[in-house]
Amino acid sequence: MTATSATAARGTAAPGAGARVLAHPAREEIRIEAVLHALSDPMRLRVVRELAAAEGELTCSRIELPVSKSTTTHHFRVLRESGIVSQTYRGTAKMNGLRRDDLDALFPGLLDSVLAAATRQADRLGES
Repeated sequence: MTATSATAARGTAAPGAGARVLAHPAREEIRIEAVLHALSDPMRLRVVRELAAAEGELTCSRIELPVSKSTTTHHFRVLRESGIVSQTYRGTAKMNGLRRDDLDALFPGLLDSVLAAATRQADRLGES
């Protein structure tokens, strides 16, 4: 599948000519094992928690991780390729948003359960 068809599969308009497009899996291509793998990393789970708490999309730079820029880029790529987040360019900014509708349709309650468990763990460990 091309990035444009994946974008179209998510129900969003294809970008204009010359726009940078990132490949995303279509809803029907999202696999539970890829989602669980992506969520198993503490840094990626941190990104998902911040995106879930945000009222809209966030730029990559708004989510501070205690790792190098290249490692941060890797984490965002894993989240995008697993189908957890969508990334779109707006000018030079890469915007990130949770694909909550897709995840809830495929795996009802999974995202909410993982987020609730992560919050309980952070509270228990004094990381909130």
